[in-house]
Amino acid sequence: MIETFMKRRYLFSVCCMVMLCCLPLSQNSKAADQTKLLTMVVMDPLAAPLSCPCVEGYAQRDYTVLAKHLETTMNCKLTVVFSESLPSALKKTGGKSDIIIGKQSVVRADSKLAKKAMKAISELTDQNGNTTQYGMIVVNKEDPAKSVADLNDYTIIFGPSEAEEKHSAALQLLKAANVHIPTDRQKIDEACSDGACKVIDLGPESKTAAVISSYAQPLLEGCGTIKKGDLRVVGKTIPVPFVTVFVADSLDIKLRQQIATALGDAAIQPTVLQALESLAGFVPLSASTSVAKKN
Repeated sequence: MIETFMKRRYLFSVCCMVMLCCLPLSQNSKAADQTKLLTMVVMDPLAAPLSCPCVEGYAQRDYTVLAKHLETTMNCKLTVVFSESLPSALKKTGGKSDIIIGKQSVVRADSKLAKKAMKAISELTDQNGNTTQYGMIVVNKEDPAKSVADLNDYTIIFGPSEAEEKHSAALQLLKAANVHIPTDRQKIDEACSDGACKVIDLGPESKTAAVISSYAQPLLEGCGTIKKGDLRVVGKTIPVPFVTVFVADSLDIKLRQQIATALGDAAIQPTVLQALESLAGFVPLSASTSVAKKN
């Protein structure tokens, strides 16, 4: 009887040890899995789901290829959501946004609106190696205006305030040329195509100009929205940041560093570069523009 009791006691002790050992491992494993479930929101206007296939080899960026690269490099699971705005994306993700890639000024404005603390870490180079874009003030081809200085008394169609190249940068350009546009002559259109079409439809006698994004011009002509030569550029804004990668402040520093490293590694992956229509992939934020990039 004593021997049987000792055997049972031994088995009980062994079972308890196994349970004590396995429970923490299970909890740690679950915690580890949670840190590797990431959500990436893509707001890049040149991403394939957010653009149109009108111009061959342009504005068809395939971010699913980048997602696979990140999953392999970081050993994580990545969910990708495409949206033109962060608030809309958050409705699809249940409020989760670990990585956001999009037009810098728009992401900053949307993240502030959504009360999401995000940090910019890198920028995407285009096919020429540039990380910037600019706004273009255009008029009807028959319009007498030859430069920005000729736009006094004109009605100007700007983009929304969050589109830096079509709003604040354009206002700075007009101010530098001593052109004052009264508030009642400042109109807003969300899409470049809307402003461009109005300039054409209203005719040169309307004295109307529009601000469009430099990256949008090939699409306007390629998709047949406007005919080549229908519009004339009378001024260009200073270059402003374009597609930028943001990471959530809620992510731990180590994970943010892993994301930055994985993005940097994409520069030596030809398949990723081709998919993103990029010459050099993602590059760190320039120190010379760090002040301008702060909220």
